[in-house]
Amino acid sequence: MVIRQRAIHTEDKHQRHHAILDATERLLVRAPVRVANMAEVADEAGLAKGTVYLYFSSKDELLLALHERHVDDFFRALIALLAREEAVSIEEIMTITRTQIVERPTFLPLATRCFGVLETEVPREIALAFKERMAQRLQAASVGLERHFPELAPDGGVALLRHSYALIVGLWQMTASRQDLVPGTCHIDAIDYPTELARALGALWDGTIGRRLAPVQRTQQ
Repeated sequence: MVIRQRAIHTEDKHQRHHAILDATERLLVRAPVRVANMAEVADEAGLAKGTVYLYFSSKDELLLALHERHVDDFFRALIALLAREEAVSIEEIMTITRTQIVERPTFLPLATRCFGVLETEVPREIALAFKERMAQRLQAASVGLERHFPELAPDGGVALLRHSYALIVGLWQMTASRQDLVPGTCHIDAIDYPTELARALGALWDGTIGRRLAPVQRTQQ
């Protein structure tokens, strides 16, 4: 373990902030079922535990920040796609959804945990600020969606994105094992989560926009 000195400059603080998040993500990848404590995060990041507490006052705030970074990655990719002049296909949006959310090993387990603690374990001002930033991302993406898909009603893009996200997380919660919380496994029967999700999202977007997606091919088991 290497204990680094306290960051002073803004750029150093930004780097330190992300180094802590990187360390947290590495620990989650290694053990998705168990959430590391602050001392373990500090050790993984090569920092003193007190330094981690300078950036995050609790483990739940730290996990929420990592979840928000995941969400921000998704919206940055989506908004960049929707900013282009040429037509955007639903299939391209589904590809971003798959790569940024479904195939990212820590996204869905972390999203599930954060939904559970947002109202109870995180200070109200932090929770409200998180929700406000989420609303801003949704609105920015909605503008692009409504430009490319004029079939949507005003603010219909926001509703479609909300419904899609609820479907992504909700279906995963139904199919994830309570023991290991690994996407694609099920404690009731075998369900191919990526395929089932693609079908469900296709039905949602087709019903909302009226443009049919290409047929979903079942993934190899």
